[in-house]
Amino acid sequence: MHDYVNWLRHASPYINAHRDCTFVVMLPGEGVAHPNFGNIVHDLVLLHSLGVRLVLVHGSRPQIEARLADRGLTPRFHRDLRITDGPTLECVIDAVGQLRIAIEARLSMDMAASPMQGSRLRVTGGNFVTARPIGVLDGVDYHHTGEVRRVDRKGIGRQLDERSIVLLSSLGYSPTGEIFNLACEDVATRAAIDLQADKLLLFSAERGLLDESGKLVRELRPQQVPQHLARLGACYQAELLDAAAEACRGGVKRSHIVSYMDNGALLTELFTRDGGGTLVDQEQFESLREATIEDVGGLIDLITPLEDQGILVRRSREVLEREIEQFSIVERDGLIIACAALYQIADADAGELACLAVNPDYRHGGRGDELLERIEERARAQGLKTLFVLTTRTAHWFQERGFKPSSVERLPAARASLYNYQRNSKIFEKTL
Repeated sequence: MHDYVNWLRHASPYINAHRDCTFVVMLPGEGVAHPNFGNIVHDLVLLHSLGVRLVLVHGSRPQIEARLADRGLTPRFHRDLRITDGPTLECVIDAVGQLRIAIEARLSMDMAASPMQGSRLRVTGGNFVTARPIGVLDGVDYHHTGEVRRVDRKGIGRQLDERSIVLLSSLGYSPTGEIFNLACEDVATRAAIDLQADKLLLFSAERGLLDESGKLVRELRPQQVPQHLARLGACYQAELLDAAAEACRGGVKRSHIVSYMDNGALLTELFTRDGGGTLVDQEQFESLREATIEDVGGLIDLITPLEDQGILVRRSREVLEREIEQFSIVERDGLIIACAALYQIADADAGELACLAVNPDYRHGGRGDELLERIEERARAQGLKTLFVLTTRTAHWFQERGFKPSSVERLPAARASLYNYQRNSKIFEKTL
């Protein structure tokens, strides 16, 4: 019960932030076929109930492959795009139509004692996507394979205003009445850009982008994506990463890649501070900056537990407000997770590093080193030659970073007169 209450409290800022936002969610055909699909539907219903405006884009690749196999047709690709001739288009229409009906049926469930009870969702779709043919590339005719030409932003917006979930498929239509097979990633990306969505959420078999050692890459800037694309080569994960970056470059605030295999991956990504997938964001998710008066409340939340343990000297709100300009902070998605302060000592070319603190959940991430570097940069900019630090619990940490044992006698007179002998802090100094 305690874990549940704690999770809900931490999720509440996101519940409030996501209300009335527009999310475009792309679920590939593999995700629809996966056993976890039912849980994903429940999570989408929860988002809808919390006031999120949802556009769901579904793919159909494995379902198309199955129908081609049933008819004895051989799939044909060029540049990783399906060549959609007449018989293949029939398979595409069949697969997309059946999938759409299956998804609508899932979203229409109203089972007692289930997450769907009382949801009464309205799902809507139509000819919202205008497409054009790719034509002939490298001498290869793509026939009915197309690309998105336009998304009916106003039409979809009206449906979202009516609290409907808009369901888009990988089919698009031309003004001349032709039908085109589209990549669902292309549909989702263009929809997110044209709707100026707050988020594009892309489901993948993987948790997100994995680095060379198989470790999850939690956050990327769009300009960092090309180096990963070169490493990944031609694969589905690269397609998703490229789509995420393109959406951000087109004005979408954040793109996320999450796993359709992991139960609750979508909610973890949206309602926890660290998420569970890969975030591609135009703005830095975590930043190191100087503190302002608006940060006082967050600083108090960070340092109070350490003050209670006697690790930090207690500071009142009034003191923090008065001295806020001395602080540098690390902010992660609105939460202050680390801080440090620089005080110039009167009548001396020395300063004191004070109140270095890192949230326990974010230790071992190098943030203390980043703050120390920032404080040293600030000290040098102020013309200081020596940096002192007084500590009771972290002597080794400072020694490992170039601080040497010192004494009260070495402190400038203005600081030595304030030394608390009862606290008996160890004193270290570092020449800048």
